[in-house]
Amino acid sequence: MSHCLNGLAVATELYHNTVRRSIETLGRRFAAGIEDIGHCAALLAESAFWILLGRWFKQRVRSSAVIQEMMNIGVNAVPVLTILALANGAMMAMQGIYTLREFGGESQVISGIALSVTREFGVLIAGIVVAARSGSAIAARIGTMQMAQEIDALRVMGISPVRYLVAPILVAMLIMMPLLTVLSNTMAILGGGAFSVMELHISLGTYIERVLTVLAPSDLMQGLGKSLVFGVLIALLASSNGFSANGGAEGLGRATTRSVVLCIGAIVVADMIFTFFLVVR
Repeated sequence: MSHCLNGLAVATELYHNTVRRSIETLGRRFAAGIEDIGHCAALLAESAFWILLGRWFKQRVRSSAVIQEMMNIGVNAVPVLTILALANGAMMAMQGIYTLREFGGESQVISGIALSVTREFGVLIAGIVVAARSGSAIAARIGTMQMAQEIDALRVMGISPVRYLVAPILVAMLIMMPLLTVLSNTMAILGGGAFSVMELHISLGTYIERVLTVLAPSDLMQGLGKSLVFGVLIALLASSNGFSANGGAEGLGRATTRSVVLCIGAIVVADMIFTFFLVVR
């Protein structure tokens, strides 16, 4: 009987220890998440300060750095974004036509493509491409500088690392993300049109005319507004993960991976919130 009681006591203690460790782990992760949010907010505030008031302190954000970031973020992403947007538009047309054909409404797929692309999928594809391609590069570059103590060297020389590194990225994101969204919308609509022309036996001119008839300025502005938010999220999350990188090559890999995961996750969650308030409400 005493052995059973001792075993029960040990099991109970193990259970309580496991629960306590789980709660401690959850608390630490929650605190780390709050810290990350605070760090991103601080980066945003400091970047906005240097962008708007830097010239008054004779430390303005360099236009050459902004142009270089625009090239890295936007221009170099055009080929892969074009291919993915075309493929996505064609896929939407395939699914829409073959699904609606059962109900005799395959002609309505044009309206579905136009509205879905401009409101949701065009900006979502652009955001994911930039997050995966540029977000990882930003985190890796800043992380490498952090571990090589180049960030500390900038501070010693009296140069703000946020002004020098983050502010140009933020400005470039705000410029290039809407442009990439327009490109993504155009390519996705053309990709859907290429398949629709073959399946619905209409001309490309008729397809484009129907697309323009369905779309309203508010549909385009909805996607462009999202693109600005997505650009800010990518810039802040990628930079924050770069500044927090440590532990050599392995730590840099973790920071880069975490940057991509958080950027894409933040984009999807932000898009869901936008959709809830703009469509459901």
